[in-house]
Amino acid sequence: MTTSRTAPPAPTPRRRRRWRYLAGLLVLAVLLVVAGRVAWTWLNPLGERAIDRSGPALLQSIKDMSRYEAATGSFQVVVDLEKDANFLPDAVKGSRTLFVGAGSVDAYVDFSTLAKDAITVSEDRTRADVRLPRAQLEKPNLDNTRSYVFAQQRGLIDRVQDFLSSSPGDQRELYVLAEKKIADAAVASDLRSRADANTRAMLEGLLRSLGFTKVTVSYAGEP
Repeated sequence: MTTSRTAPPAPTPRRRRRWRYLAGLLVLAVLLVVAGRVAWTWLNPLGERAIDRSGPALLQSIKDMSRYEAATGSFQVVVDLEKDANFLPDAVKGSRTLFVGAGSVDAYVDFSTLAKDAITVSEDRTRADVRLPRAQLEKPNLDNTRSYVFAQQRGLIDRVQDFLSSSPGDQRELYVLAEKKIADAAVASDLRSRADANTRAMLEGLLRSLGFTKVTVSYAGEP
């Protein structure tokens, strides 16, 4: 006994049109998503744009320099500043901030303080004796591009105060502490003695190039 199979009915024109509409809608949806993403990236409605409306810098004064910059020291310090409330836990009131401060300190010899007899020259102009003041240290110069807050913990009240403040996250105290610590480190280092040695070498080379065969450079306090 044989059975005959009937072929499936061919899709009607109406069904074919329905599938074409559906495929066209899917393609259109994909194109709209891609176009929207491209437009969002290009327009970036939530992005920020920095506009510098500052005026030109004004020259206020010019001062003649009479000192020799003899050495520069680079320093880095980690400031660990903690503030606690007397009767509240740290989670409610208190803060702890780790701040990395990086900067430099210049050492210089001030020639404007030289006494009249600080430089003596022999009659035959072959010998020169120079007596200089000791090197001094400039104020630390913090590098803003390398100084930053490494970590910070704040209590609930501190977070609310920063949110309501017109200048949240004020870091001036951190910069002041970093400058003080770098200044103390510069004083404890050999930066000034290095500046004294560099100044002595500079003057000896300069005076010998002028024809002096014997040059003595000494500092205040030296025998």
